[in-house]
Amino acid sequence: MIVAGIMSGTSADGIDVAVVRISDGKGGTRLGLMAHEGFQFTTALRRAVLGAMDAKSISTAELARLNWRLGIAYAEAVKNTLHRHKLKIDLIGCHGQTVYHQAEAEKFAGGKFACTWQLGETAVIAGACGVPVVSNFRPADMVAGGQGAPLVPFLDWTLYSSKAVSRVLQNIGGIANLTAIPAGAGPGELIAFDTGPGNMVIDALAQELFGERFDRGGQHARRGHVLEPVLKSAFSNKFFTMRPPKTAGREQFGRQFALEFLRMCRKESRRKEDAMATATALTAEAITRAYKKFVLPRMGSSDVEFVVSGGGARNLALMEMLAVRLCPLNCVLRSSEEFGMPAEAKEAAAFALLAWQTWNRRPANVPAATGASRLAVLGQITHV
Repeated sequence: MIVAGIMSGTSADGIDVAVVRISDGKGGTRLGLMAHEGFQFTTALRRAVLGAMDAKSISTAELARLNWRLGIAYAEAVKNTLHRHKLKIDLIGCHGQTVYHQAEAEKFAGGKFACTWQLGETAVIAGACGVPVVSNFRPADMVAGGQGAPLVPFLDWTLYSSKAVSRVLQNIGGIANLTAIPAGAGPGELIAFDTGPGNMVIDALAQELFGERFDRGGQHARRGHVLEPVLKSAFSNKFFTMRPPKTAGREQFGRQFALEFLRMCRKESRRKEDAMATATALTAEAITRAYKKFVLPRMGSSDVEFVVSGGGARNLALMEMLAVRLCPLNCVLRSSEEFGMPAEAKEAAAFALLAWQTWNRRPANVPAATGASRLAVLGQITHV
């Protein structure tokens, strides 16, 4: 079956589409990437998405319109990808745009529960593309007692598990998350969780200080110096000491966090580049601390392949900071490209695989990663 996966993440910078061929083989599920394309949100759409994320006040009309507008954008992205590569597909998996994710139960209207919400009208996508769409993947895991994230570990285990080599799959999108796969481990033995901010704080400061959507190649951070007092203060945030499973989003590390982080930087230095370097170090240090505290003790004494994907893999300053911190821990940094999966394609490919699992009525959550009490078939199907 040929499946297109659609992903737009917490950075709200655009849409990634991955087209994969999936089949059952003797060694398990086989997945091969056929095409990948990325599409930036228009300025107006990005503004609307950012305005809806964890919004304190927004009208129902705006949310309804954004839901449909995202459906149109997703459909256009898939159609453009198929046209460019002259491909036909059988199914689509769409993660949707997260506007709110509350992994822990909180009180509301006389009840106490966790919840999540991803926008992107799937009837629009199915109608425009002419194939069924699987969406709304997170709730089934949450109903089973999980946090609804991370969901990419199922792809990580499918693609990267090895009897001989221990690997950590580190994705750096808006939020950074890892999947640790000890050599010979089964899907129930994975370690997976969000490590904290990925590009989110870096992007917010790039916008605030330089009027740029992101720090291209880490050029600004490479000219700055890390403000250690700010870094120390940032790590007082309780998220960093919480034990997995745990998830994060704009609720923890969004605009409010970024502005407070910038305020602390300005107290220490007036140089914009120093603030960028410190934000980049925050991501690198959060990843390293998470690895040392929660993963390293279970990975054995041999070298570990640390495979980096996501937009953060293009940030040279961030990759340099990770190398300085991780290489002394017997980690060998590698890129997902070395395994035939472009850094920006991985999450979209993951939701293509999850859609295929759902279509075949197979579970795709990893309870060891999400904290769920059982396996669950994820997602809902919108037919044409």
